[in-house]
Amino acid sequence: MSIEVKISKKRVPYQKALTALEKRVESLKKGSKKELLWILEHPITYTAGIRFQENEILDKKIKVIRTNRGGKVTLHNPGQKIIYLVVDLKKRKKDVRLFITTIEKSIIELLKIYNIKAKSDRKNIGIWVNNKKISAIGIKIKSWIAYHGCSININNNLTDYKKIIPCGLNNNKVTSLKKLGVKKTKNLNNNIRKIFLNNLSKI
Repeated sequence: MSIEVKISKKRVPYQKALTALEKRVESLKKGSKKELLWILEHPITYTAGIRFQENEILDKKIKVIRTNRGGKVTLHNPGQKIIYLVVDLKKRKKDVRLFITTIEKSIIELLKIYNIKAKSDRKNIGIWVNNKKISAIGIKIKSWIAYHGCSININNNLTDYKKIIPCGLNNNKVTSLKKLGVKKTKNLNNNIRKIFLNNLSKI
């Protein structure tokens, strides 16, 4: 399989990105060999996965976009890095747990470059540093094609989380590289690209 890598310099509206992901899924279902790794940022956006509950939206004035990914309600905002994937598991290993583990491993390896020791948690999906969540993961599987992906808090405004209960958690349980004292994230996009491509090549 061939993975196309896209790195968007301008912020991409959430709905526009979702439409592009769905088109790539349909293309793979029809026999295309072009999978996708897309690195981008969104303008401030609140999205709700298939397991969200209304009481997790604390500020009723915000607009929440319903989506078909796994998980609950979460936030995307400037300074948060989004890594979208469209991967054909029919052509790889038909193992959803392995796919999620590969994403977790990739995020942990990325954070290690910036001297942050992180870990995954089977009970609370995502990546954690000192009992605070730095990365959320949400995946949808359609005809063995896995898509959506993960977000990593780099230097985004964490107060935006106070309008929701993110991923069903206390909104004080969220952190970022900036909050952890990382001031420079040199070669971030390139490091994401290299690590994810390397780990995806093993499944």
